[in-house]
Amino acid sequence: MSDKYNDAIAASKVVEDDAAVSAAVAKILEENFDANNTPEVHKFLLNTVDLTTLNATDSPSSVAAFVERVNAFDEEHPELRNVAAICTYPNFAQVVRTVLDVSDVDVCCVSGGFPSSQTFIEVKVAETALAVEGGADEIDIVLNLGNFLDGDYEEVCDEMIEQKHACRDARMKVILETGALKTAAAIKKASVLALYCGADFLKTSTGKGYPGASLEAAYVMCECIKEYYEKTGTMVGFKAAGGVRTTAEAVQYYSVVKAVLGEKWLTNEYFRIGASSLANNLLSDILGEEVKFF
Repeated sequence: MSDKYNDAIAASKVVEDDAAVSAAVAKILEENFDANNTPEVHKFLLNTVDLTTLNATDSPSSVAAFVERVNAFDEEHPELRNVAAICTYPNFAQVVRTVLDVSDVDVCCVSGGFPSSQTFIEVKVAETALAVEGGADEIDIVLNLGNFLDGDYEEVCDEMIEQKHACRDARMKVILETGALKTAAAIKKASVLALYCGADFLKTSTGKGYPGASLEAAYVMCECIKEYYEKTGTMVGFKAAGGVRTTAEAVQYYSVVKAVLGEKWLTNEYFRIGASSLANNLLSDILGEEVKFF
């Protein structure tokens, strides 16, 4: 069957062979990790963190306290750049926007039936629109995995496009849930579809229910972003999320992004890591003592 979705996938030359992807990642780390594992890179990585709280126990008061730590960081560590964003459930967008005093930290919300994407499209669109109205600068949605695995790419893309419209001026990050997709071939297909539906970022995982980020998934996603940029001139960001906890792990993702996409992507405008514990681990390594600031 020939249609615009399958045609876009077929036109991509990004590698699909899992063994080749693993070998490419191993080569990047062998050649670049040590050179990238520096205090300067650790400081940069802190500034890429989407500091995340996505708990059933979150409340307006707990989220407000979470935001206040980000406010306090600017005062207590003026020599360091703050985290990139605060990421919460959409019902807390207004809380974060109201409490946040730091101008260069964005408000990010998961949306669209996160983390399963299993709800009515009308609910997804409404949730996204309400989050943006509440003050979200960025919206993290989840690719409809069920429809994708069924091969119903038209439905998958229609949903993404509708949510993109609901984002208005907010940036849309599309979570591929790479731990459920598993193979390089499937991750490539999902990446191509998300890119052609207007994703502003490709994101690995929800961190809920399936294996989180992997360097192999990151490599394929970055190769798709690079190919899309070469075809369209549009820069799309990459976000690793789900299980990235240590400084060394963060440096590994940095190494892949730098090797595949280059220096232009080494800004928090185009590179993010979604995490709850990584910020403290990075800060501890930067300061040379264990710190639990956030």
